[in-house]
Amino acid sequence: MHSIPAFGLGTFRLQGQVVIGSVRSGLELGYRTIDTAQIYGNEAEVGEAIAASGVARDELFLTTKIWVDNYSRSKLVPSLKESLTKLRTDRVDLTLIHWPAPDNGVPLEEFMSALADAKAQGLTRQIGISNFNIDLTKQAIAVVGKENIATNQIELSPYLQNRKLVEFLAEQGIHVTSYMTLAYGKVLNDPVIGQIAKRHEATPAQVALAWALQRGYSVIPSSTKRENLASNLLAQQLVLTADDMAQIAALERNGREVSPEGLAPVWD
Repeated sequence: MHSIPAFGLGTFRLQGQVVIGSVRSGLELGYRTIDTAQIYGNEAEVGEAIAASGVARDELFLTTKIWVDNYSRSKLVPSLKESLTKLRTDRVDLTLIHWPAPDNGVPLEEFMSALADAKAQGLTRQIGISNFNIDLTKQAIAVVGKENIATNQIELSPYLQNRKLVEFLAEQGIHVTSYMTLAYGKVLNDPVIGQIAKRHEATPAQVALAWALQRGYSVIPSSTKRENLASNLLAQQLVLTADDMAQIAALERNGREVSPEGLAPVWD
């Protein structure tokens, strides 16, 4: 069974002092799961913030993601070692292939087996994928086995519920990590979510995050504001009713926010 914490701190788009401040605040507030990536250009700052926090490494769950330029067998492991140096650790807890990048010239079999090698070398405790559709997930399973794919980290929000893919992952026993759970903030102004939030004396962000948690997904929201970081954590205590969940289910609109050309697959 997967052992991926349900609630983490995302660092996408956060750079320099901003990411240092966010991670330090998050750790002070009790976050123990940090999600970064090679392409975010902030692994060194995340490492610095962790080092300054005094939180023991064993209390933390660190995720990074391999960027497409490093997918070849000759580059993947060295690039992960470089990430570890920046993060000031000898291993991460989870390493993901960031995008399937079907046209970048490195076969899926090559980068998935190189990722498995990284795990065998003890550089990462678990491995997984990100932004993979059903077909590519099947191909990844064929290379490393479904038991070795800890998660598929995908864009998932009340506006993009990805039901076919989620159902397939559940059948395979592959955990779902939701990113962009607030759809770049768009769901925060949704009237239905607003009404549910009012009923529970909660914030719209807490409602959207609680929805994802109750669906069994992990979430990794980011914020630069300490009060929002603290507020988001409270989503873990919010229990939505079956009626609330049904109302949110009805918000599906295939509202995808991220689909970079050349990196993204053909979505299910």
